[in-house]
Amino acid sequence: MNIKDSREYLANERTFMAWTRTGIAIMAFGFVVAKFSLFIRQLGLITQTNNITFIHKGYSSFIGLVILSIGAIIIPLAYFRYKQVNNQITNGNFSENHFLPAALTIMTVLVSLSLIVYLIFTLLQ
Repeated sequence: MNIKDSREYLANERTFMAWTRTGIAIMAFGFVVAKFSLFIRQLGLITQTNNITFIHKGYSSFIGLVILSIGAIIIPLAYFRYKQVNNQITNGNFSENHFLPAALTIMTVLVSLSLIVYLIFTLLQ
């Protein structure tokens, strides 16, 4: 293996690790969203405030679970893409595939829109 080949393999590995970090970060964000209503409920108990009404709907738990699931799905997809690119580098026939970035973009936009709608409805109540 020459230096150029090793750089391609290492670049592929760095890309895989970046996708893995992205998946973990999305999972962490999903966990925070899921636990947000619990935090607000605890804050209400500490401050003796009972006028917080949006925490009883439970939507943040569902949205957080969806976000966490997206992050968990990204990691195995990144691994399969890593293996696919690794084989293509070995065989010398690399072809582009935009599935993972497109899927992540679509999922992120959909979750972002759902969070925006959720927050608008909670503010209007």
